[in-house]
Amino acid sequence: MCKICSVILFFIFAAGLSCSNAQIAVFKSKDSHIRYTGRINMTDEAAELYWTGSSVKINFTGTGASALLQDERGENYFTVIVDGKVINTIHLDNTKRIYTLAEGLPAGSHSLELFKRTEWEMGKTIFCQFILAKEATVLPAPSAKKRHIEFFGNSITCGYAVEDTTGKDRGTAPYENGYISYAAITARHFDADYVCTSKSGIGVLVSWFPLIMPEMYNRLDPTDPTSLWSFSKYTPELVVINLFQNDSWIVQQPNNQQFKERFGTKAPEPEQIIKAYREFVKNIRKKYPKTQIICALGSMDATKAGSPWPGYIEKAVASLNDKAIYTHFFPFKNTPGHPSAKEQQAMADDLIGFIDKQVKW
Repeated sequence: MCKICSVILFFIFAAGLSCSNAQIAVFKSKDSHIRYTGRINMTDEAAELYWTGSSVKINFTGTGASALLQDERGENYFTVIVDGKVINTIHLDNTKRIYTLAEGLPAGSHSLELFKRTEWEMGKTIFCQFILAKEATVLPAPSAKKRHIEFFGNSITCGYAVEDTTGKDRGTAPYENGYISYAAITARHFDADYVCTSKSGIGVLVSWFPLIMPEMYNRLDPTDPTSLWSFSKYTPELVVINLFQNDSWIVQQPNNQQFKERFGTKAPEPEQIIKAYREFVKNIRKKYPKTQIICALGSMDATKAGSPWPGYIEKAVASLNDKAIYTHFFPFKNTPGHPSAKEQQAMADDLIGFIDKQVKW
């Protein structure tokens, strides 16, 4: 092809693109019409999403919307919610590209939320911008909810393996869905903003990997010890802590590498366990002086009959002498593996009932 023809074709393409772009609306990551929920790092060019339950929201009139995204490793999944209903799930790859979130919507006003359903083990996601369909109009950003909840938890709270219906209890990204964990369900029931500071395998004294919750609960980027979260950015009326399931297993495994790293050759005594939990709760109280705190446990075998772990939590809480800190234990589900979708719903129902009785919003 001759150079003159190439130049002509280029300008024809550019003109068409310009004409097309004139009919769509692009809203970059720092645009005031966009609302974020969660511990999200805002850079000059994009928003970085790490944690389960991190979300990006926008209101608009129009028939559809897309987003320019890039995933770190191509493992993360997002739930797309339009007008309060789940309409789609998208699996990201590690290229920077546009993903269609919703299309063919009826004319009128809509709310759209992009909800990260996988945890930071799967890597971070870069959100660059929303792109609204032709002739769409942006509306004011979604307002903050009147209620705010934060959960500190492990794989149960992350929704690990919740969509594995084969019984294999697979925790890989396709089977994890934090949107249908008991924590997210509970937050939606109370129409509350939701922050989930959780990681599969984590404990208070020991985890299945080198990090423990007291070492990462205050991070923005969970992989970076120098990246600290500013707790003043989000003050929940209620915190729910559901930890100790992993501790309860690992303290019985002296050959486990993390056991050796944390304890040497001798398992921790009850007083050491109680003290570690008490100190963690004290740290949460320092960050949130007026917040009500529920110290929960379950619904896996840490709450089965005869387990000492609920008692450790009760003793730790009692020693704090704080009337705004409660204990609540989910009944042992008595089935293999992690909670199923049905069992997560049962946990949510149980927790909602407890909150209705005990918590003053």
